Amino acid sequence: MLKKFCRCFFVLLMIVCLCGFADSSEWEDFDPNVVFDYQKEYESEEVGVCSYSSVKSYMDWKMITSPSSTQYWYIRQHMALDDSGLLVDEDGFIGVALGSYYGVIGDRYYFTLDTGVVLPLVKVEEKADEDTVNGCYHLVDDSVIEFVVDVETARNYFGRQTFTLYGNFNVLSYFNGSIVKVEKVGTELNEHRVTYEEKEDVEFDNLDIFTYENTY
Repeated sequence: MLKKFCRCFFVLLMIVCLCGFADSSEWEDFDPNVVFDYQKEYESEEVGVCSYSSVKSYMDWKMITSPSSTQYWYIRQHMALDDSGLLVDEDGFIGVALGSYYGVIGDRYYFTLDTGVVLPLVKVEEKADEDTVNGCYHLVDDSVIEFVVDVETARNYFGRQTFTLYGNFNVLSYFNGSIVKVEKVGTELNEHRVTYEEKEDVEFDNLDIFTYENTY
């Protein structure tokens, strides 16, 4: 009985592992252009900027291979692979690796750049302290933000030559700029957020508004 249970559990575990990502069938489609006019949906609190670096490196999500790690399961339970090769969550936050300066796996942030772009980011991987300066930016390339992507998909979407030659998302207009502000995102909706509601079409019964007479 115990052996049968273990086999079933192992099969279930393998199915979850092979599926790779959360079910995003009911999520809104993600568009990288949203960063140009991003509306902050959640309440947030400003935290320190540990570096003004403009470098934004990347890593392949397939490099996160340990089932015993928090990030391994966070990606599979909360993230989906977008057509752009980015990992995004249900609210459109983009998966990145950050140093220990910025919280734990699953923490979400608004990173504002000097170009006015606001990047909604969620920490899905942590840069090792020994590879960073004060848990902030990478020792080698100075990057604070490291996008976690499907490399082949991202190369095809953003342009293979640019992506391969530079290895830096900062060359893309969506992500270009130095970090000037970082906010930790909370769970409460922002009461000042901009919302849009679909209204029914208004019928005027063939009223000619150009010959309307003033009856006052």
